[in-house]
Amino acid sequence: MTSSANGTMLSCEGLTQTYLSGGRRLTVLNNITFSLERGGFLAIVGPSGSGKTTLLGLLAGLDRPSAGRVVLDGHDLGSMTEDERAELRSQKVGFVFQSFHLIPTLTARENVQVPLELRGEPAEERAQELLARVGLGDRSHHYPSQLSGGEQQRVALARAFSARPQILFADEPTGNLDAKTGGSIVDLMTGLNREIGTTLVLVTHDRDLAAKARRMIRLADGNVVEDITHS
Repeated sequence: MTSSANGTMLSCEGLTQTYLSGGRRLTVLNNITFSLERGGFLAIVGPSGSGKTTLLGLLAGLDRPSAGRVVLDGHDLGSMTEDERAELRSQKVGFVFQSFHLIPTLTARENVQVPLELRGEPAEERAQELLARVGLGDRSHHYPSQLSGGEQQRVALARAFSARPQILFADEPTGNLDAKTGGSIVDLMTGLNREIGTTLVLVTHDRDLAAKARRMIRLADGNVVEDITHS
């Protein structure tokens, strides 16, 4: 399975992850195979312990699988060094997590500026533009402690999109938010998905949120038990 220059953004084949636990081998993921087109929106759902976060880490090249391979934008992650994978992530990948991971001593705008400055790109205007896009244009000088949970996640989302990633991985991005705020965060993600064309991979236990994705894969005990494409 390879990644087409025009069609496929992400693919995995025979992806398996096992660990030794108490002298026994535990299979967390078992022979996962699928592909995702550019600009697609995939939700990965399942109960706790089903392998969702492990799968996300393998797809993003944060971990290496026990078997199988992942191809991200034409790059076989298994054939790359850790430094090469890190460079690929810096160029093409964004992340949003359940915990917002904002730098507490930086303002909202400064948090968004960080990845741009690391890339040597003009940062201040772009950061302000993104904060305005997520409804925080007038809160850019506030520190994380001065923002609500929903506002902090909006800052994290603006930061994730600051470098115009080709793919965004989101691990339970609404897990610490109430239903209404969580829904607005997912609406922002889908809006940016349409406008910028960023491919989205969302891990969640909430099937109502997952239903907003165009495709849903459900895991149970490390296996794909359902793969649905929404019209």
